[in-house]
Amino acid sequence: MPYQFEDLKKACPAEWQAYIEHRFVTQLGDASLAPEAFQHYLKQDYLFLIQFARAFALAAYKSPTLSDLKHAKDGLQAIVDVELDLHISYCREWGISEEELARLPEARATLAYTRYVLDTGNRGDLLDLHVALSPCMVGYGEIANWLNRRADTVRGESNPYDDWIAMYESDEFQAAMQAEIRWLDERLAEVSPSRFEQLTRIFRDATRLEIDFWEMGLSQSD
Repeated sequence: MPYQFEDLKKACPAEWQAYIEHRFVTQLGDASLAPEAFQHYLKQDYLFLIQFARAFALAAYKSPTLSDLKHAKDGLQAIVDVELDLHISYCREWGISEEELARLPEARATLAYTRYVLDTGNRGDLLDLHVALSPCMVGYGEIANWLNRRADTVRGESNPYDDWIAMYESDEFQAAMQAEIRWLDERLAEVSPSRFEQLTRIFRDATRLEIDFWEMGLSQSD
C-alpha cells in the first residue's frame, strides 16, 4: 500500500499532538499568552524565515526536475519577496523595529531546528528536505484549523493574536499546505518500507524541534 503524508503523522502521534496542541498554541488561541512570549516568538520566527529561505535555495539545488526547480523557486521567492516583508510589518505592529530584528541573535531552539533542516537537506535528497520542513509547512495550517475547532478559542478583537490565526487559516496558506501535502504524497507513494522508516525519523525529529520552538517562545529563552 503506498505511503502518504498522513502515515508520517500516524507514525508519530504523540509528537504531532504535542506540537499541534502545545501550551503556546492553546494560550495563543484563548488569548492568555503573555505578550512578551509572543514578541519573543515573533523575533525568532523572523530569523527562522531567513533560514527557511536558505532551505528553499537548497531545494532548488537538489531539484532533479524542472517542475521541482520551479516549486523551489516559487517558495524562495514567496519568502524573500512577500513573507519577510509581511513579517517585518507585523513585528512593527508589536513594537519590534526592523533595526532590532537585524541585530537579533538566534536562540538555541532556532539554531537547532533550522540547522537540522539544512543539514538533513545537505546529507539527503529533496524528499528528505521536504519531510524535515513539513512540520512547519503543514503544521501551521493544521494548528489554525485545530484552533478553529476548539471551543475555547477566542476570535476577533478580543484576541490580540487573532491576526496570527487568520494568517494560517487563509485560503492562500491552506492552498499552499495542500499543495505541499500533494507533493509529498506523490513521492512517498514510491518509497520502500525501509526508506519510509528513515523519513519517519526525520519527521519525528523535526516535529520535536518544532515543539522546542514553542517552548522557546513560552519561556522566552535564548
